[in-house]
Amino acid sequence: MKLLIIEDEKSLCDNIFNYFNEEGNICESCNSLTTAIDKLSAYKYDCILLDIGLPDGDGFGVLDYLRENNRNEAVLIISARNSLNDKILGLNTGADDYITKPFHLAELKARVVATYRRKTFNTNNKLIFNEITINLLGRTVSVNDTAIILTRKEYDMLLYFIANKGKVISKNAIAEHMWGDEMDMHDNFDFIYTHIKNLRKKLLDAQCADYIKSIYGIGYKFIAE
Repeated sequence: MKLLIIEDEKSLCDNIFNYFNEEGNICESCNSLTTAIDKLSAYKYDCILLDIGLPDGDGFGVLDYLRENNRNEAVLIISARNSLNDKILGLNTGADDYITKPFHLAELKARVVATYRRKTFNTNNKLIFNEITINLLGRTVSVNDTAIILTRKEYDMLLYFIANKGKVISKNAIAEHMWGDEMDMHDNFDFIYTHIKNLRKKLLDAQCADYIKSIYGIGYKFIAE
């Protein structure tokens, strides 16, 4: 997942960042409402971890921004405020879940995964698209019940394609989603082509239909059949 952590308590922010980053997620962080809005105006995320007590404004402003701009990121509020009114306000304003401090990082991860899975795929632990079955907990993929071995980036890319099936996705959007700020280190998008070529070959070798189509001059499209 691509995560945005909005938290002004540096030690907690660093702990969350490192924990999710070590799990293979792409993490970005900020410590103010202003910076959060700037990041959201430039990038899209899978899930936002939102502290509502920010130094330059109320974190609920992030929820207002998402709603006003028709954004669909999953939002999990992490807050020291444990009053019922704050929880109800957060959930009614657009948050998907609410967890109060202090909390265990393992519980935070479980809530993030459950929220993202529920919001994005509306399913349990398996994502099935025609002959492709993805076990979201085990991070395994099979085609016609035959397992195929994917790298982490190939797995994430397949998941991203299926989540956006039928849509034309630009190379820039793919790079931004898969690599986040690291994309600035690359001079071109050749690295995307390499990952997609390898993913497509593994699917075809497993007798999977050819769903990944190149859209000349723009990017790629996962055909929804």
